[in-house]
Amino acid sequence: MISDETTSTDDREMNYGKENVSVYRTYATPLEGVRTIPESSFDGRKNILFGADVRMQVEGKEFLPSFSEGDNSMVVATDSMKNFIYHHTGEYDGATLEGLLEYIGSEILDTYSQMEAVTMSADRLPFDEKEIPDDGEFTPSDLVFGVSDGPSGYAELRIDETDNGMAMTEQTSGVTGIELVKVKDNSFTGYVQDEYTTLPERENRTLYVGLDIFWTYKDTKTALGSEPEEYVPAEQVTDIAQVVFDEMDVNSIQELIYEIGLRILKRFPQLNSVSFEANNRTWIGVRDDDLEGDGKVLREPPAPTGFQQFSMDQNDLDMTEE
Repeated sequence: MISDETTSTDDREMNYGKENVSVYRTYATPLEGVRTIPESSFDGRKNILFGADVRMQVEGKEFLPSFSEGDNSMVVATDSMKNFIYHHTGEYDGATLEGLLEYIGSEILDTYSQMEAVTMSADRLPFDEKEIPDDGEFTPSDLVFGVSDGPSGYAELRIDETDNGMAMTEQTSGVTGIELVKVKDNSFTGYVQDEYTTLPERENRTLYVGLDIFWTYKDTKTALGSEPEEYVPAEQVTDIAQVVFDEMDVNSIQELIYEIGLRILKRFPQLNSVSFEANNRTWIGVRDDDLEGDGKVLREPPAPTGFQQFSMDQNDLDMTEE
């Protein structure tokens, strides 16, 4: 994710903003023309219901008196920022979360000269089309949606005022909240055994993984979706993760995320890097005897939870193809 470096006076951290701005847009521009990949059926998004939880963080040297002297003459109230986000969500004519953030961020820098940079981030608020009967078949409704607890698209970008005008200087896209369970063909063996080891090796375990996946583009503007065939949808990245998980005999979560990363970089050469935050939520067996076939009885694991963080780029893919 993007670091929290800020424009400052005397290298101090100085910013403020508004977060948890939930906004919903109906009948936004559809996302069309997305390039399909073998791991996914996703080829676009209707955007009939487009929801986002937005965060805006602004920076500028002229805000220093508000901190040091209580002088608010340059301060734009965060309530006004909220209203700015609401209004410009209605003005945005694009189809992507990244594009929405870039549009709102550029507009606020253009509106208030005391703002020198803005960092915008958002989680997409996902909804599922509900199926309804139609001539004996069930088809997705264009009117009724269910609130989804599945994976959510994520975007974060930074826009700076430069000598050559406004420029998007940092960008991260992502998908968060992926949860996958594979019931067998996963092991965990060969790790360090010493006086602190109590975990038994497992030759065939049920593996429950939580994943957040983030990516950056070689050209940050590609993230906006103005060329949809080059845009990387969160839905396709999610589908890659589950397909790779299904295909592998997994010996560790580290191995799994590395292989997922390689597949993402292979499918999307326009990406510069991909990174992961993974959590091990693997259930624990509660019976020593085996049930018929591969059957097991399992329970939730206790805290604490193991995690893995990893980043990779096109060089990793190049090394595997040599």
